Amino acid sequence: MDKDVLPMDKFHQSPNVTVGEVNLKVKDLQNTVSFYETVIGLKVLERTAERTVLTADGVTALLSLEQPKDIIPLAGRYSGLYHFALLLPKRADLAVFLRHLIQSGYRFGAADHYVSEAIYITDPEGNGIEIYRDRPSSEWKWENGFVEMATVELDAEGILKESSEPWNGLSAGTIMGHIHLHVGDLKQTEQFYNDVLGFKTVSYYPQAAFVSTGGYHHHIAINTWKGAGVPTPPQNMVGLNWYTIVFPDETARQKVISQLEQFGASVKKESEGYMTSDPAGNQIRLVLGSKGA
Repeated sequence: MDKDVLPMDKFHQSPNVTVGEVNLKVKDLQNTVSFYETVIGLKVLERTAERTVLTADGVTALLSLEQPKDIIPLAGRYSGLYHFALLLPKRADLAVFLRHLIQSGYRFGAADHYVSEAIYITDPEGNGIEIYRDRPSSEWKWENGFVEMATVELDAEGILKESSEPWNGLSAGTIMGHIHLHVGDLKQTEQFYNDVLGFKTVSYYPQAAFVSTGGYHHHIAINTWKGAGVPTPPQNMVGLNWYTIVFPDETARQKVISQLEQFGASVKKESEGYMTSDPAGNQIRLVLGSKGA
């Protein structure tokens, strides 16, 4: 078990820069919250008429949902969220979640990526979700600074044998493992995440790049699968509102803020951090924290 949990502890805490909370705009807040509680297994941390914050451990905000006025459904070819990915502590947790999905009858996809085993779901508003577990990092294969990843069939039977525990929501140890984004210009956005925000490309896939800190297989992925040159979505459309990049300390954050200003990016100070956006218009909140919170 300790070997299975180690990758989470190593790659999602200081001194690494990681991904934290994801904020989504939705059209039907009550229905979407119900989905995340009953199908995904998150718990409500805070709730108002227009906003709900969801958690796995009862303390850390992983996902927040907002229902703006005059919101329109997700549609068309735009930049934005491909999926956010919740990382489970161990394979047995994935077994419990997989059995729950099968029993619930909710549609899902699945894949083995060599570095991880993943289940894919779409929420009622069209937002993509990945629930995954990492293989121990000692089993990842690296060559010339790049980690080997692929998309092959998931060993569902093997996973299900890992646990027969009953479903009781997501493990309290679940964290935000990574985020995967649609962008309009792959090379420009890759350079932004690497040269400005301080990540490093660790893998490529057709029309996609994967970047991380600390030798993780990816904290952020970007792709042009919706087409090169896709525009930023309308501000009142369902989908990604913002996500957080979590810095280990103020020195690391200020270094990136300085690089953003030199790059010419807009950086706006807020009560909960600094807000900026990538070249595709995906909004990013720069915050301080630990363990990906």
